[in-house]
Amino acid sequence: MPLPIPLPLPTDTPLISIAHVIQLAVAPVFLLSGIAALLNVLSNRLSRVVDRARLLEAQFPTAQPQRAEALRNSLKRLAMRARLASFGIGLCTSSAVLISAVVIVLFLGSLFDANVRTAIAVLFIVAMVSLTAGLLCLLREIYLSTYYLRIGEPEPEQKPMVATSSVVTDSATPSTPPGSTLR
Repeated sequence: MPLPIPLPLPTDTPLISIAHVIQLAVAPVFLLSGIAALLNVLSNRLSRVVDRARLLEAQFPTAQPQRAEALRNSLKRLAMRARLASFGIGLCTSSAVLISAVVIVLFLGSLFDANVRTAIAVLFIVAMVSLTAGLLCLLREIYLSTYYLRIGEPEPEQKPMVATSSVVTDSATPSTPPGSTLR
């Protein structure tokens, strides 16, 4: 007796269609986890910049004029870095929202049997542009942080103010141990 030939499974059932959409949604979900890691990096960098700025701002009331000018310059650089990190966070968050919208549109298109190819393509392209711009903000922020980094002689804002015989002077001793600058 011959073996029965298995019949092919139908490929147009709703269950198969939803399973296919879930398969398509897996890649954007992995992309979302990568964006979340990038957001963590950016928020940590922003936090470090804000902490450093607060430390320098606290030195203003007792700073000598030359020291105050060095503090102002350092704070300007830190403000630029904070803006870049903040802008990068906004761009990466926008990218994550757009990627989420891609997944939602995938499911809605399957549910309502609509052609959503163009909408998905546009959302994904805009998400990638936003993510790329966020990465460029991170790159620029890193460039600025290393551009002003001087290894060896401490920068003016890293020299603590030491009182000697009622006169405040700059000390040659770094305020932080070598290798642990507060940037």
